Amino acid sequence: MSVLDLAPVVPVVVIDDVDTAVPLARALVAGGLPAIEVTLRTDAALSAIARIAAEVPDAVVGAGTVRTSADVDASVRAGAKFLVSPGAPAALAAAMAASGIPFLPGAATATEVLALAERGVKEMKFFPAEAAGGVPYLSALAGPLPDVRFCPTGGIRPANAPDYLALPNVGCVGGTWLTPADALASGDYTRIEKLAVEAAALR
Repeated sequence: MSVLDLAPVVPVVVIDDVDTAVPLARALVAGGLPAIEVTLRTDAALSAIARIAAEVPDAVVGAGTVRTSADVDASVRAGAKFLVSPGAPAALAAAMAASGIPFLPGAATATEVLALAERGVKEMKFFPAEAAGGVPYLSALAGPLPDVRFCPTGGIRPANAPDYLALPNVGCVGGTWLTPADALASGDYTRIEKLAVEAAALR
């Protein structure tokens, strides 16, 4: 399985209340976005991953903001189907590779991309996408590194997502706009599903 090929957009979600995890995941899947990155930024994150993995069979739930080997182990135990990190120091890259599940290690420079490619990694997260050079930077990487593909995350919005998706070395983009805090707070999952439908149509 390649996470980059599941949908044009991977929702990057922050879950504070574990009870929102399942209805949120169902809304995103119903809208055509099966891959869901739950960031490990809250105390509820691992429980949310476990709930989604157990109760939303059509979801491919992953753990994001993976920073340590302990994060890797905890995410796999919770049922994560993929891992995403903001960067990839050697120990973390090794732990992710040993996890047995797909992973997208973060890279922001040509040197970081080459270091991961030397390890046999050909699919990565480009982060922080807009701050690190955006579309022009990724386009420039495609020449010398045509066999590496990316999921850009960081500053991606509906307005600029198509520009990224048009690049030959971009498989999908990650975005936080699909789960507005006010929609989560009010339980407006119909709105979240509508945003997912719109995102799933981006190509």
